[in-house]
Amino acid sequence: MGKYQKLPIGIQSFRQIIIENFLYVDKTRYIFRLLESGRLYFLARPRRFGKSLLVSTLKCLFQGNGELFKDLWIHGHTNWEWKEHPVIVLDFNLIPHKSTEELKEELNNTLEEYGKKNNIQLESVRLIRRFRELIIKLRENTGKEVVVLVDEYDKPMIDFIGEESDKLKTAKDNRDLLREFYGVLKGDDVAGALRFVFITGVSKFSKVSIFSELNNLYDLTMQEKYNEMLGYTPEEMEKYFKSHIMTLGEKYRSDYTQLLGKINVWYNGYRFSDRDVSVYNPFSILLLLESLSFKNYWFETGTPEFLIKLLKNKNYSLPKLENIEITEDIFTSYDIDNLKIEAILFQTGYLTIKAVRNYIYILSYPNQEVKTSLLRHLFTSYSEIEDGSERSKFILLSEYLTNEDYDRFFKTLRGLYASIPYTLMQKADEGYFHSLFYLMICASGIEAHTEVLTSKGRIDMVIEFDSKLFIIEFKCNQSAEKGIRQIKQKKYYEKYLGAGKRIFLMGINFSTEEKSVIEWKVEKS
Repeated sequence: MGKYQKLPIGIQSFRQIIIENFLYVDKTRYIFRLLESGRLYFLARPRRFGKSLLVSTLKCLFQGNGELFKDLWIHGHTNWEWKEHPVIVLDFNLIPHKSTEELKEELNNTLEEYGKKNNIQLESVRLIRRFRELIIKLRENTGKEVVVLVDEYDKPMIDFIGEESDKLKTAKDNRDLLREFYGVLKGDDVAGALRFVFITGVSKFSKVSIFSELNNLYDLTMQEKYNEMLGYTPEEMEKYFKSHIMTLGEKYRSDYTQLLGKINVWYNGYRFSDRDVSVYNPFSILLLLESLSFKNYWFETGTPEFLIKLLKNKNYSLPKLENIEITEDIFTSYDIDNLKIEAILFQTGYLTIKAVRNYIYILSYPNQEVKTSLLRHLFTSYSEIEDGSERSKFILLSEYLTNEDYDRFFKTLRGLYASIPYTLMQKADEGYFHSLFYLMICASGIEAHTEVLTSKGRIDMVIEFDSKLFIIEFKCNQSAEKGIRQIKQKKYYEKYLGAGKRIFLMGINFSTEEKSVIEWKVEKS
């Protein structure tokens, strides 16, 4: 079993995983607040963010395993009574759901197993009644209130999003089944038998969808005081991982402060509330400290094919992913029948909150890992270049621009445009050229930002390196010189005069007839 695979956490393995996987990050302060404040909770977070570990932690807490927590905050600072409760864990990573019938059968089997484990003979035939019966009998037989923990509650739905219509029907049928199933937890006879309910997953389906029958859940997803419950804060990084970061610094021959800055750019940036506090993706951090190498760990654990399809089908402007402005209602509009791409991108972790202004939320990529990985995948999909060696040339763009080798930079760009199938380029317009340029640049690992606001207008693109930056203006069927003139007239460069970097002005002219870049000009400011 791989070190970072999902593990069924039992009493013996819990502490072992904490120690061996550097997971000794004490989050029990937040957990205790949950336990003391209410009984029914819901939390949505992107994949690989520690949701399953949180469920396992709650299970151990309610099983009364105080010995496992003796060094943690909850053990020494609270009056928590380490009493054992009957715990039902429904992990939809482990419950097959290829069809609604299979889902129903497997849920029945899971309930049956819990019954046998607790010497309970379930007499009801229907799934909903069996779930109710199990909870009530557990309460009666043990004299203790029941805990229900649900992990990846939405997997039977989101696994089919973006698929053909018959698979989408399965997602809807699974949703309807689970709506009834979760509704059991609200019934008067069941509610009185419950001590605690915690449901977690990636998506936050609207309340009129899957939780219409269970509308008394307290939603933690965007609550400020739980923003840092999952993920690592900068303070936790230094407190728990300092020695590992110093080891990483020895490999890269970088001082501690510089290395923290690089780690921050690569893996920090996830924000889940109005409060301007961000966290690191724990999965990526653990693998970084284990392998001592900067890579795109999180993205590689799951390719978002359905997102690629949705972006292409909706003809979404990819440069706009840098700064999407939305209102708060978009966060609760996730439903199979009415998918909003901004909501999906946020809930799956490809975009996050970057700022909040006058009740408007600005979304962008959380970090370099997510941005580079997603845009490389999008470039492959949008360009449809079949020759792998030809497609991989975009990697060189970063090197050429770093060295100010403009001839090779634009020669490589023209070669990439020329490799795109004619059928795609037939109807290519200015927006398509800009989108592809954006994909090529960002996929090469260059830090680039589009539609950057200044007091006198919007800059088409800004490319930044450690010691220099490029202010770029695009033109189509005009001239590169006109782009340079616009930058000067609107004084776009003034925004960066205090940055301590060399500033270059770049004009780029596309041709719809030649389907490529036909002219470019660079000046030093």
